[in-house]
Amino acid sequence: MIELDIPERDGGYSKGNETRELILRTALEILIEEGYRAMSMRRVAIACGMKFGNLTYHYRSREDLVRELLEAVIRSYEVEFDQIVHMSSASAQERLQRICTFILEDIRSKKTTRIFPELWALSNHDAFVLARVQELYGRARAPLIEIVGDIRPDLPIADREAIALFISASMEGMTPFAGYEKPFEPLMPKLSDIAIHSFVSLVETFGRDSN
Repeated sequence: MIELDIPERDGGYSKGNETRELILRTALEILIEEGYRAMSMRRVAIACGMKFGNLTYHYRSREDLVRELLEAVIRSYEVEFDQIVHMSSASAQERLQRICTFILEDIRSKKTTRIFPELWALSNHDAFVLARVQELYGRARAPLIEIVGDIRPDLPIADREAIALFISASMEGMTPFAGYEKPFEPLMPKLSDIAIHSFVSLVETFGRDSN
C-alpha cells in the first residue's frame, strides 16, 4: 500500500506534525473500512483517542481534513510517478509501461479499491468532493501527458491530454471489476498486459493512419 506523504505546515512543531499524521491515517482507515459518510469529525476524534476540540485545533472542519488527506494521498503518488518519469535509463515507452504497471497493481490494493469508487459516487452529489477529485486526477494525469509527449512530440497538446485521459480512465475503470476482492481480480496480470500493450500502441500510432 502506498504511504501518505504529509506536508509539514509552516512554523509547525514535531508533536503537532505527529498528531496530524495520526489524524490523517485514522481518517484514511475509517474511509477505507467504513466509507466517507462514517468519517465524521467526532468519529475521527474518538478513533484517535482525543477530544473533539483537540481535533478541530488541527482541522477546523471535515472539508479541511479531507482536503489535506487527499493532498497527502496524491503527493504520495506523485513521488512514485516522478521517479518513473525521470528514469534516464528507460525509454519513453518503458516509462509508460512502468507507470501503467504501477497504477494497475495499485488498483488491486484494498485502499485504492475502497477509496476511489467511494469518492466517485460522492462527487455526483457533493461539489466539494467533485472539486477535490478533479484536482487529484488532473495531477495524476500530468506525468502521463509528459510521457505521451516524449513518445510523440509531434502531437498537439490537446491530443496528448486526450490520450492521457483515455489511458487514465481505462485503467481506473478496471477497479470495480478487477480491484481488491472483485470477481476478476485474479485476471489482473493478464488484463495489465493487454492494457499496456494497447496503450503503447495507441500512443505510437495515434493520428498516423488518418491520412
